Amino acid sequence: MALDQRVKEELVQVHEKLKEEGKLPSQERLTEYYTRFRSKFSPERLQDLDGEALLNTMHAHGNTDSLVYWLEFKDDEEFPFIFGSIAGGSALKFGIYRSKDTGAWMAGSPKGTNEISLEEAIATARKHRDQFIKGAEAIDRLKPEGGDEAYRVLQKELDSVAPDVSDSAWGHKYFSLIFPDKIECFHVPEFQRFNLIRLLQLPPEGLGRYVVAGRFVRIAQEFNFHLLHMYSILLKRNGRPYKYYRIGTSDGTTSRNRWELMRNGNCVAIGWDKLGDISGFEYNREAREKLYALMEKTYPKDPRAIGRETQEVFNFKNAISEGDLAVAMDGATVLGIGRVQGPYMFVSSSDFPHRRPVEWLSLDEWKPRDPEGLRTSVFQLRKNPGNLVEIESHLIPRPRPDRHQPEPLPSVTLEGIPGRIQAILERKAQVILFGPPGTGKTYWATAAARELASRQNFGKGFESLKPEEKKQVVGDLGQQGFVRMCCFHPSYGYEDFLEGYRPANAGGKMTFELRNGIFKNLCRDGLENPGSRYYLIVDEINRGDIPRIFGELLSVIEKDKRGTPILLPVTGTSFHVPPNVFIIGTMNTADRSIALLDTALRRRFGFIELVPDTSLLRDARPGGIPLGPWLAALNGRICQHLGRDARNLQVGHAFFMDKGKPVEAFHPFIRILREDILPLLQEYCYEDYASMEKILGKSLIDINGQRIREELFEPSQEGELVQALMAPCPEISTSSAAVTSHSESVEEDMDEDDHSEENPR
Repeated sequence: MALDQRVKEELVQVHEKLKEEGKLPSQERLTEYYTRFRSKFSPERLQDLDGEALLNTMHAHGNTDSLVYWLEFKDDEEFPFIFGSIAGGSALKFGIYRSKDTGAWMAGSPKGTNEISLEEAIATARKHRDQFIKGAEAIDRLKPEGGDEAYRVLQKELDSVAPDVSDSAWGHKYFSLIFPDKIECFHVPEFQRFNLIRLLQLPPEGLGRYVVAGRFVRIAQEFNFHLLHMYSILLKRNGRPYKYYRIGTSDGTTSRNRWELMRNGNCVAIGWDKLGDISGFEYNREAREKLYALMEKTYPKDPRAIGRETQEVFNFKNAISEGDLAVAMDGATVLGIGRVQGPYMFVSSSDFPHRRPVEWLSLDEWKPRDPEGLRTSVFQLRKNPGNLVEIESHLIPRPRPDRHQPEPLPSVTLEGIPGRIQAILERKAQVILFGPPGTGKTYWATAAARELASRQNFGKGFESLKPEEKKQVVGDLGQQGFVRMCCFHPSYGYEDFLEGYRPANAGGKMTFELRNGIFKNLCRDGLENPGSRYYLIVDEINRGDIPRIFGELLSVIEKDKRGTPILLPVTGTSFHVPPNVFIIGTMNTADRSIALLDTALRRRFGFIELVPDTSLLRDARPGGIPLGPWLAALNGRICQHLGRDARNLQVGHAFFMDKGKPVEAFHPFIRILREDILPLLQEYCYEDYASMEKILGKSLIDINGQRIREELFEPSQEGELVQALMAPCPEISTSSAAVTSHSESVEEDMDEDDHSEENPR
């Protein structure tokens, strides 16, 4: 089997680098690991077990000496996590599991689970054991030199004698540990075929997890690499799987070819400009039907054509993910290959307004031997792997031209619970939202203030307002709105909030002039417009010197003191706070406990505590991690190990929310983890890595090196990172929340095969 010389050179380079870094365990150490695994879970060992002993040895997640634990979570000197990941998702993937919540044995599928008896659970364990034994016998008879045909025969036999375990990631991993010289460590077919394509190899014909194994065996033999080392090298070089999409550069006419726009603008784009901005169309059937209706209205034609074009636009907005490859094509000619860098954007001034930012990796012009989707604007390339191999071939080496990265489009999602805030404002006229970082304090304050101002001043919700009415609520250039905002900080003072003398330039000379502060101006507008209501949001109220900022205001902001005049010491004028002015403050308790607030201030404000609400994340599973249960477990460890004030140091759910919805994709999730959560925990722990290890687990923290294992965040280490994140809390995969989340995430597959070859746009 001939490998491209460029591929060979890259594999050798990666091998040398990993070897220098000490990331390839020696043959002796690997033999030790494999021998240890066989001593506990070999087919012969399982054959000697029965009843509850067999059941617990194979399927008890809570038992760190069980097979399922070793396959999914085991990561220590005895057996490190280097043999391929099956982490993520719930324990449903093992067929049966013991519920963490009830202790009962459960079975079923992602569409529904049911409690089973102990005898039924034992019977399932026996079935799995017997299939492992028969499967091992089949693999033992395999002669790897038989090539693709030998592995096709093996696949057919495993389908027959071990159908339940062989066609599963955990079964494949078991067989790879028992036969490390015959079965590679890519336990998911998507990863197997992707890595072959990245090696510029056409995958062998046939479906199944074992058909392709012989290819990896022969490649490892060609380089004299251990099969596990070959796996590590490919992970490092190839990263995670991505998809390939053909993006047409024209609408089929010579007058509307937008390749130059795409190339120079570092984007791919499609037409259908009359649709307008489709940012709000999410990836679900309801949104697709809504888009179909809009397409039918704006581009009326044959219903089948409308359906195909709707699917193209829908896929461009939702199916294409960050990291996928966009292949810009004019007919049968490839003009450029780019990696998608971000979410959908809408540029209203263009006739190709729907866009995705890309980094152009190749600007070579060439024609594939067997082009697909010739007359479409958006088409996933997957039916002909030869085309994918050609695409990858043009990316070696990969030129990276200078580019401009478009800024993400701002968006505000107005969802919240203004009623609770309103109740306190009606009672006390001011409220403080407090809690750990990331619990949505500023979000709730802003959403509630806008909604209350809209309903009380216009009689309808904020989203129902006309543009000019919205400007009256939030303000505009040169115009203050009903809702205003300031942020306290250590240098913020009375002169900023109420009144004072500030430096000014008068004819080239520095002078001081008297200026009103934000609160005095708000009160002045409230007095002039008694029929309207005004709201001031004070973000990070606890970061300011409260007595200095408020001064004598503390005595007159109480609701029953509203209207009582006081004499301002700077100007000597009378001032009072009108009853139609309200204050909403936010306070991060990780910076300062509520108990440390000025006592007078505490008495005059009502308080609402916002804590991490993991139920908002329950359906999110980035990388297969049940995000809600995972965050709850993380906060549980924070509360356990960070002392008396740990409740205020939890990680809020808002870190993992985007536009009011949980982060679903793995890449945004790991960016949040790496750039937000880990620095926050480092601050909490004062660089105490022993405490960090207790919270994050030893797979993520190198306590001896006093560091976070940054290498886990490399694209090729996705499986290892998922494993590291799940290892401190393996029990959550059997929790009802995780299983329910897994069940609810199974929806009818979106039909991406229905691509139009007519009427492209």
